[in-house]
Amino acid sequence: MFWGYHFPPVCSYLSFTDNTKASGKRVVGDVAYASAKERAAYITPVPGGVGPMTVAMLMQSTVESAQRFLENHQPGKWNIQYRLLTPVTPVPSDIEVSRSCTPKPIGELAREIGLISDEVELYGQCKAKISLSTLKRLKDQPDGKYIVVTGITPTPLGEGKSTTAIGLVQALGAHLGQNTFACVRQPSQGPTFGIKGGAAGGGYSQVVPMEEVNFKFIPL
Repeated sequence: MFWGYHFPPVCSYLSFTDNTKASGKRVVGDVAYASAKERAAYITPVPGGVGPMTVAMLMQSTVESAQRFLENHQPGKWNIQYRLLTPVTPVPSDIEVSRSCTPKPIGELAREIGLISDEVELYGQCKAKISLSTLKRLKDQPDGKYIVVTGITPTPLGEGKSTTAIGLVQALGAHLGQNTFACVRQPSQGPTFGIKGGAAGGGYSQVVPMEEVNFKFIPL
């Protein structure tokens, strides 16, 4: 498809007498073939002017754009851009893994899952509280499924429940594309006294930054 007004040198405008017009004449645009053929593979001139053709093509582009949007943005589907890991062997210590990652700004994540600014109370770049008003706004959304990760015979050192929970969320979210969130408890004082791990998980299945979770969690 070729529009003459995209290339002024190849577009010509002719004036004809037309008693139906207030001015008594009509201006019609057309394509100058000799110049146009040097730039366009196909020429489809419109004797009555390019306006209707332009409108038709704009409408077609609008429909195609809407279709692409709907294909990539399913109702209720989060549009999270996951950051890729580059795991190494042997797996470094938990603190080394945590410090090698750059957390996504929590405000950016909030937008990706459809939260509005009034529902997010930021605590720095990596933490935030979500207002309970969000529940009222999303009350018509279908309920999700609640999965509990626990241990039957806990010991003072912990059973890796947080690591299992975070790994499960990573698999459901980043690999299977499901809307998934992990809810972890407030850390105990185990990390403070060097007795056990905290609530951040471990290895490549952990919440980062690990120090923020274990020692400076958001106060309730």
